[in-house]
Amino acid sequence: MQFLLALIVAGPLLGAAAALLPAPPGLKGKSPDQAVLRHGVTVTGVILLAALVLALGFDHDHPSTMQATTDISWIRALDVRIHLGVDGISLPLLVLTALLTFLCALYSYFKMPKGPSPKAFVALLLVLESGTLATFAVLDLVLFFLAFEMVLVPMYFLIARWGGEGRQAAAWKFILYTLLGSVVMLLGLLLIGLKAGTFDMVALATDNGRGLTTSVQVIAVLAIGLGLAVKTPMWPLHSWLPDAHTAAPTVGSVLLAGVLLKMGTYGFVRIVLPIAPDGMATFAPYLAAFAVAGIIYGSLACLALVKPGNKGDLKRLIAYSSVGHMGFVLLGIATMTPTGVNGALFANIAHGLVTGLLFFLVGAVKDRYGTADLDTLAGATGAALYGRAPRLGALLAFAAVASLGLPGLAGFWGEMLALFGAFDPAEGLSRPAFLTFMAIGAFGTLLTAAYLLLVVRRVCMGGPRPAGETAIADVQGYEFAAWTPLVALTVLAGLWPAVLLGLTDPAVQQLLAGGPR
Repeated sequence: MQFLLALIVAGPLLGAAAALLPAPPGLKGKSPDQAVLRHGVTVTGVILLAALVLALGFDHDHPSTMQATTDISWIRALDVRIHLGVDGISLPLLVLTALLTFLCALYSYFKMPKGPSPKAFVALLLVLESGTLATFAVLDLVLFFLAFEMVLVPMYFLIARWGGEGRQAAAWKFILYTLLGSVVMLLGLLLIGLKAGTFDMVALATDNGRGLTTSVQVIAVLAIGLGLAVKTPMWPLHSWLPDAHTAAPTVGSVLLAGVLLKMGTYGFVRIVLPIAPDGMATFAPYLAAFAVAGIIYGSLACLALVKPGNKGDLKRLIAYSSVGHMGFVLLGIATMTPTGVNGALFANIAHGLVTGLLFFLVGAVKDRYGTADLDTLAGATGAALYGRAPRLGALLAFAAVASLGLPGLAGFWGEMLALFGAFDPAEGLSRPAFLTFMAIGAFGTLLTAAYLLLVVRRVCMGGPRPAGETAIADVQGYEFAAWTPLVALTVLAGLWPAVLLGLTDPAVQQLLAGGPR
């Protein structure tokens, strides 16, 4: 188990280095480009297999216990250690990251984004995977920061070199926002480590803030929370996200929404809640207020984009929807209750599955029509997917109703539990305030349903293909292979939520009570 977790974290880095080397003569296939893309599929496939074996070997009877741990001294002067481990909170995120990266590599093998050499593309994809997996596996504050920052450079280049129109500006906006937030976060992490005398996240969580004064906790939560909020992204620190999604290639958008946004909310659960509970209690009402503001703002922005005549971009709309969905995650965390935090973690996974699928589908629509402009897609000779590409239209409708939280699909449980958590927040938090937040969040679900149903009506419905118009290809084999796991897991999580909640709930209960022991 220790070896498996180390392989999962370090394996993609070794694969990235190998991707830059010349392909052996017997493995070149038709071309060196094909060989390196196949290499990407192979490496991410091995990492996914290792993650699944780790999940199968995980002791499901004790999900609150850190398992597969490695603890090696690294920087003795600061007591910084290479400390890895996995519990019921981080295991689902590890598997989700490995799955989405493999599906992106598989999709890229058949539909490589336009841009420079595939060698650089595959290497950056693997570095991005390694940094994300490390973020969810490390148990040292310094290592967490390094892993958190490791993903920025590959994502910057994926947007700047393989993105679409406006990619340079979007990439710079992404890197500047996230770097500035990270500088502030580093100060908070150092403050905790130096005041507590250790950077070990397990020891700090077990201490549950008893070794830190309230003023230190408040300052640390403010600094760390700002950095995490930028990555989440929390309104009003979200403005980098729509531009990044609109400009990014399809696989970049899938990974950005499906994996990178989860790093911020994971930091709140793993670091802020257990290590500085008094500081978190101080800021929880404000976090909840910003969360519900993001829910309403994201929904209203989507309604404006979907309105006829506004030239709304479908990728941009899905990006704004992420602001709203992540608002529910932040609301659940702000309640500081097991119900709310479990809802946040469930919504994290559901958002990764559903929004990852949505960006795959929107990318496919854009590839076929040459645009993601809603007015063009909904025009007289627009998409009308039900009649022209029925399987693609059905999948887009499925992803939309999953995203709006239809009962029986993954999107329902997380948002419902987050609202339940707001109904009865943790002791010491203002119940009238959180009841207000719950009501605003519930209203946001109605707005979410409104704009997603409008998207389905405008893109999927319409008349038959006019005579003489070129036929639109329906779902291809490689697309079916890349999207089917996301569809299946969306249904599975919706019908059988206990699979995920059985992992997260004991770990959350222990974390809120005083961390893993």
